[in-house]
Amino acid sequence: METCLYYPGMGYYTSPRNKIGKKGDYYTSSYVTPVFGVMIARQLEEMWKILGQKKFMVIEYGAGTGFLACDILNSIKCNCKFYDSLEYYIIEKSPVMREIEKSILPEKVCWYNSIDEIPGEISGCVLSNELLDNFSVHQVIMDDELMEIFVDYENNFFEVLKPAGELLKNYLSELGVSLPKSYRTEINLEAISWIKNIADRMKEGFVITIDYGYPSRELYRSYRNRGTLMCYYNHAVGENPFQHIGEQDITAHVNFSALYHEGKKYGLDGCGLTDQADFLSNLGIEEYLEEIKLHDQLSSQKELLLKKILLEDMGRKFKVFIQRKGVVEQELRGLAVQAAKQKTKEIQT
Repeated sequence: METCLYYPGMGYYTSPRNKIGKKGDYYTSSYVTPVFGVMIARQLEEMWKILGQKKFMVIEYGAGTGFLACDILNSIKCNCKFYDSLEYYIIEKSPVMREIEKSILPEKVCWYNSIDEIPGEISGCVLSNELLDNFSVHQVIMDDELMEIFVDYENNFFEVLKPAGELLKNYLSELGVSLPKSYRTEINLEAISWIKNIADRMKEGFVITIDYGYPSRELYRSYRNRGTLMCYYNHAVGENPFQHIGEQDITAHVNFSALYHEGKKYGLDGCGLTDQADFLSNLGIEEYLEEIKLHDQLSSQKELLLKKILLEDMGRKFKVFIQRKGVVEQELRGLAVQAAKQKTKEIQT
């Protein structure tokens, strides 16, 4: 998966192939409309106020086309004090995507290969949108013991089973997950390394993770016994990672319980987990759409389409998970109080 997605110059994310939009393989919320970025900016502004309206760093991982960053920055410009306090960083390891981002983000943005390269203490928010599902995963299957699935090649690709290592066994053990016989799934060790790295670097602030996935209790239900690995090619969904190599996206659902538990180890507390639809609604997206419609900036037909995409289709598919460090617990506007509290309880199991 790592090779297919990130091999220099030939991987899916390192090649010049169109990836997002009509000529690509999938859509993102930020590609569909700038309204998504406006709502994210509202949440960031509240976080800035919670931290005392001082220097505020936004660190976006994997900014893709740069549309989300552009929309966030354009929205924040309406608040001069916040905009002046803002430092925007993008962590991007794909040279191709970095050049695309730079073409539309000429100001207020610095690029780095790693969060460790950013100087000084981090105070602000680490943001990712549809990032973790593209981290390479280990596939495992439960036999008489937990086995890891490796890939070999002779005339064609084929799978080889070997006893799973201690890191994979410990991952499931720490989450209290016991897989039944023949159950196949994915383990994303890169995601827990990612959240640990962020926690180590952050002095105070928040982490917003937007992606599709579930807490453990939902992710490992019996009907998901073939795992969640999916491939996207020309807007068609497939399950075969051995075709269209370097030309198709490969993803796996995020385990939000793993992010919660690993974050807790290193000082990140969970603020809440909610659907993207609820998150956007709490931030006032419907009122905002009505407002711009009144100013003739949006047709009624487009309003209905955006509501369907952001609040129904993508809205129920994607989750928003927020964590905090060095911040006193308080309600965030984007998290519905009751729903977020309930989902935070669920995420612990």
